[in-house]
This record gives sequence, C-alpha cells and structure tokens, in this order.
Amino acid sequence: MNRVFVLLLLLFLPCALLGEEPVAPEIRETLVMAEAAKPYGKPKPQERWFFPSKNWVYGYTEFDIAPPHNEADPNLCAANSGNQSGQNSPCTAFARYIIAGQVEIRPFGETFLRRIKLFAMPTCLYGKNVPQHLYTWSMEPIGCERQWGASVYLGKRFDLRVTQHFQFQTMGTHDLGAGYLGPNGPWGRSTMIGVRRYFGYPSVHDEGVH
Repeated sequence: MNRVFVLLLLLFLPCALLGEEPVAPEIRETLVMAEAAKPYGKPKPQERWFFPSKNWVYGYTEFDIAPPHNEADPNLCAANSGNQSGQNSPCTAFARYIIAGQVEIRPFGETFLRRIKLFAMPTCLYGKNVPQHLYTWSMEPIGCERQWGASVYLGKRFDLRVTQHFQFQTMGTHDLGAGYLGPNGPWGRSTMIGVRRYFGYPSVHDEGVH
C-alpha cells in the first residue's frame, strides 16, 4: 500500500508544484486548438465618418525651371508678340518658373461614401520673357491654370472622374498689349468625364473600401 501511495505521489507531485491538473490528451488538444484560433491584438477601431484618421488627404507639389529659350507658353500671348516692340513688348507671359501640385481629399471614412474623393490641380506660372527678344530670370507672376473635380472608386483600381477646367486666371493688372490672346489659355474652359486606371504600384489608397 505504501508503495502505491509513493508512486502516485511521484506522478502527481509535478502537477501540484506547477498548479496544474492532469489533462487527458484529447482535452489538451482541444484546448491548444482553441488557443490557436483566438484572435490576437486589439480589434480594428471604427473609422471616423468625417475626415478619417489617416490617408484622407494626399497629393504632391512640384517646382520647375525652364532654361532660356525653353519657356513655357500658357497661350496668353502670340508667339510673335515681340515682332513690333521687341524686348519692350508688353505681352511677356512666357514662364520661367512653374509651381504645380495636386491635392486629393477623401472626406468620408465609412460605408460606400469612402469611395468618393475631391481633387484640385492648380498650376501657377511666373516669368517675364519675349521669345527671341527678351530673356530674364524675373519671377513676375503670370497666372494660374485651375482644375478641380470629384471621383468615385469603382474597384479593380478604376476611378470614375469628373473634372472642371477653368479659364486661365491672370495675376497683376498691367496691360498685355495687342499680343494678348485672351484668358482661354491651355485647354480653355471645359468639363470632362473620364476613367482612370491605376497599375504597377502594389496598392492604391482606396483598396479595401466597402
């Protein structure tokens, strides 16, 4: 009897010291599987309805310089506007510097509305030049080309976009003379409906919307 008692004591002593009870192999396997299936980490917090906590505004800015004899032409002045007055021509809207950018805003953070974005694409030009007659490094303001619109993410990296393009907005009040062609500038005033397809990049900001 004493031998049986000693044998049982030796078998159950480790479990007693560790504070555990012996578990059948079948029950232990079930417990291990349940533990493995248990989700780890904090649950994903619900996104805000308006102005999500991240990735709700993004875009780019760009600054360019055109070397002499390569000025950008916003089509405000006739290319031969310097033929009459030479370097004294008042129509000097040929750009040495360009500041451009694009801003995209996703105002909603939940439901289907998360697919909607608003965007703006301004391009501002600076300079004072007359082709073949006057080349300067002046940063005199010329004006801005403006576009804005909205898009809806369709899935599969496709965007449906509506873009409004405005007439060129000149800066300054000086008379541009007879060579001035008017504010239509590049593209004029127009509205366009289009589809954009993203490719190459591993993901786009709208992946995973619901």
